[in-house]
Amino acid sequence: MEVILREDIDKLGARGQVVKVSPGYARNFLLPRKLAVAATESNKKIIEQERQAHLRKEAKVVGEASELAKMMSGVVVNIRQKAGEHDQLFGSVTAQDIADSLAKQGYSIERKKIQLDEPIKQIGEYKVPLRLHREVSVEITVQVEKEE
Repeated sequence: MEVILREDIDKLGARGQVVKVSPGYARNFLLPRKLAVAATESNKKIIEQERQAHLRKEAKVVGEASELAKMMSGVVVNIRQKAGEHDQLFGSVTAQDIADSLAKQGYSIERKKIQLDEPIKQIGEYKVPLRLHREVSVEITVQVEKEE
């Protein structure tokens, strides 16, 4: 069965693409969740219009994300934590802590966009990447200092 995808689906295809899937997969998964529509001529025209609108919207979002990346390129986040001997932190600095510190500086960044592989557990200076968009990322400096 041929369907037109309305969303990007991993290992299947991209939005607006016509793909061939088994009838059961289309009937039981893709169509009820409105991830795809049947590949008819009228649906192809509708999907093409949606794709054009999506491309315009996507270009606007990418532009906004790149502007934000330019503004954030030199941002330094200072976080004070209690630490013991050998600069070992009591607890850790997580993506949520970094998001809260950025909010205090006036940047509203979601915690999910902060690409922190594992929580920071030592005092020091770290480079943390922010993924503002699929195509736009920026690196900020996080300084973890000892709280007196």
